[in-house]
Amino acid sequence: MGSNPQSLIMMGLIILVFYFFMIRPQIKKQKDQKKFSDELKKGDKIITTSGIHGRVLELTETTVLIEVEGGTKIRFDKTAISLEASKALNAPVATKS
Repeated sequence: MGSNPQSLIMMGLIILVFYFFMIRPQIKKQKDQKKFSDELKKGDKIITTSGIHGRVLELTETTVLIEVEGGTKIRFDKTAISLEASKALNAPVATKS
C-alpha cells in the first residue's frame, strides 16, 4: 500500500491553501490588535468588545481605565478593546458637498 505522488501533492496543496486562507490572516489580525493595544494613549476614544464606549484615562501593562458617560470609571483588560470598532469611532467623518 504505497502512496501515489498525486495524493501527496493534493494533500500538500490543501495544507498550503489552508495556511494562506485561514492561519496567515488570523496571525496578521492578532499582530494588528497587539500593535493597536500597545499604541493606546491617554485621551483616546475606544469601544470595548462588549460595546462599551469610553475615553482612556489610565494605562498599565495589561489593563486600561476608561471613563464612560456620567463620569463612571471602569477598568478593562487591554485585550477587551475592539480594534475595528475603535478605528471606526475615530475615523474622520466625510462631509457631503
